[in-house]
Formats: sequence, C-alpha cells, structure tokens
Amino acid sequence: MKTVLITGCSAGFGLETARHFHALGWNVVATMRVPREDVLPRSAGLRVLPLDVTRTESIEAALDAAGPLDVLVNNAGIGVFGAFEATPMSHVRKVFETNTFGVMAMTQAVIPRFRARRSGAIVNVTSSVTLAPMPLAAAYTASKQAIEGFTGSLAHELGHFGIRAKLVEPGYAPTTRFAHNTEVRAEDLIPDAYAAFAAPIFAAIARPTLVTKETDVAEAVWRAANDFSGQLRFPAGSDALALAHDA
Repeated sequence: MKTVLITGCSAGFGLETARHFHALGWNVVATMRVPREDVLPRSAGLRVLPLDVTRTESIEAALDAAGPLDVLVNNAGIGVFGAFEATPMSHVRKVFETNTFGVMAMTQAVIPRFRARRSGAIVNVTSSVTLAPMPLAAAYTASKQAIEGFTGSLAHELGHFGIRAKLVEPGYAPTTRFAHNTEVRAEDLIPDAYAAFAAPIFAAIARPTLVTKETDVAEAVWRAANDFSGQLRFPAGSDALALAHDA
C-alpha cells in the first residue's frame, strides 16, 4: 500500500482529499495544526498528526512520525481578501509564511527522503487565481503564483531522481474556510475609495455561476499523484477548467 501525507486536513480540500485517498486504499497521514479526530476519526490506514508548516521542528516531527512516503500533498493554505493598499504587511507575511514558505519548507524536508528511494511525488495545491488573477486578492495571488514557478522548476530539477512535481489549481469553492485563518475580515480591508469597485466583485463571489466542489479537487490531486507523464498542471473544478481553456 502506498502512503500519502496531506497538509491542511481540518476542512475543505485537504479533508476531502484525505477521505478520497483512504477510500481508494492508500495509507493516509492527514495533518493539521491542531489534530481533530472528530473530523477524521482514526481507522485502519488513516492517521491524524499535528503539523504547523511554518515551524521547522513541527515539519521534521511529522515526517519522522509518518515514516516512508510515496506522495506529499502541500494543501495547507490561508487567504486574505481586500484592497492591497489597506492590507497590513503583517497579514501579507502571514499569507506567504503558510502558502509559499510553508510549501517550500515541506518540500525541502521531503526531497532527501524521496531522493534516497528515487521515487515520490510532490503535489502542490495552488489556485485558479494563477490562471486569471482576481482583484482584491493580490497577496494571496502572489503567494500562489510563487508556488507555480517553484513547482515548474522543481519538475525539471528533480525529475532525474524519479521525483515528480505537480500542480493542482482549484477554482472557487464557497465551502472552504481558508480566509478565516488570517483573523481579518475582508470588509475591514475595503477603504471607502474602493467600496464602489468592490461591491460587484463580492456580489459575484456570493453568487458564482461556476464553482468547484471539494471532490473535484480531491480527484485532481489523485490524478496528479498518480500521473507519470510530463503534465504539470491539473485544473480542478468547472470554473478552473474554463479559465485554463481560455488562458
């Protein structure tokens, strides 16, 4: 049986991805900052471990506890919405610490383990904002765009060791809670000068015509993890697929 470690499994894409891999017979190491077995009850082939991707010691402890891996899924992420002018740099740095540097730290820690076995896959979950950047999400978009370039470079750098690097690009999923983790409300980051501009954008977000389901992302991660072709990007969800087609 193969083993996958997935970050950010307390809700949303990570939770559904853990369930998907487990249902398909994989050993799953589901990680989250504060383990909640009420979310993912312990069962055969499924473990829940604590992991904060912004702390080196937490990363090493989780990888040691997980044991040999076949796939790493870097899914943990946070978001902040609002006018960039009004977004404190402390919030920008917090987004990058998780979405960019956390992914890089996890990847750097797992590469020697994969290289020793000359096999493994690293699947980085980004966003459809990398296909079509959206307004009022500049910091989030930048953090995810960085991982797009990072993963593309790794695909070349690690391929001769038998290590595959892949991207999954989810569209907009109203059910995700990633914006809650920055402890800042979007409406607090919309100065009066931006109010008229922001109103139709938030109205469109509240009533999207195309949405991504969590199962769409789980299935895309599964395909990416098991893909041995040269395909790098795996858009997930009808809206992301439409954007990828138009890109």
